[in-house]
Amino acid sequence: MHIRRQLLALGMAPVLFLALGCAPVDSSTAGGGDEPTPTESSSESSAPPEVDPAACAADKVKTPGTLTIGTDSPAYDPWFSDNDPTNGKGFESAVAYAVAEKLGFASDAVTWTKVPFNSSYAPGPKKFDFDINQISISAARAKVVDFSDGYYAASQAVIMLKGDNAEGVSSVAQLKGLKLGAQTGTTSLTAIRDVIQPDSDPVVFKDTSAAKQALLNGQVDGILADLPTAFYITAVEIPKGTIVGQFQPETGEQEEFGMLFEKGSPLVECVNQALAALTEDGTLDSIEQQWLSDVVDVPELTP
Repeated sequence: MHIRRQLLALGMAPVLFLALGCAPVDSSTAGGGDEPTPTESSSESSAPPEVDPAACAADKVKTPGTLTIGTDSPAYDPWFSDNDPTNGKGFESAVAYAVAEKLGFASDAVTWTKVPFNSSYAPGPKKFDFDINQISISAARAKVVDFSDGYYAASQAVIMLKGDNAEGVSSVAQLKGLKLGAQTGTTSLTAIRDVIQPDSDPVVFKDTSAAKQALLNGQVDGILADLPTAFYITAVEIPKGTIVGQFQPETGEQEEFGMLFEKGSPLVECVNQALAALTEDGTLDSIEQQWLSDVVDVPELTP
């Protein structure tokens, strides 16, 4: 089962419909002799407005002629490749450049700037037009920053070292007695505290590298990360690691990553239009197939 394709089919269509809109049909019969037929009225009113994301974005960027995108460093696979967001490789780098193209910015008109993860959603002015860094859309963050529509539907994954502790784990309840950890400021850490609610306080790490090292050193029984990152960790960085399962965080609603903007940014609407176009023409799904194709067949952990 391909997780995003299923979620896209179930969840993204209504989002796209709402984003594009549908004007109501005027049922009034008052008026003159050239009144359109019901068929004509329905056709005209149901057609989405012609919107050009490039025209929308032209005067809404911080530096005229340049799209400034933020992300953290190091930038990890499979979201970025070789710690270089400028090469267009990796899921988020590819998505960023696809959005940039829809907004009318060629690759040489895109500038990247380093933004630590926790700083990205802090209140106040931003030095970027948008930030892309596996940032989950949440009501708490949306009080001080703005988000685009979701560009990826995420699940949380539990990574453990292969062996007795990992054998037979099939539920969240079985994780309560374990020592777990995650990167600070992430929904992975929130999921440990709010969903798993382990017997001991979670270990908080500055970044994913520190979390991985702690797992290898036996300082924790398991770490949490989004599912694609977990795949990369267990396939490339910790081959003796295993993903014991996945689950949806917090309320059980689908978690989504969104591009992050300064509060009140007029560019949000333009990026949403670009994302809608990339979803409709299949580009977003194609990028996911290229960079996140391994995200399949991970067992769901029951409560």
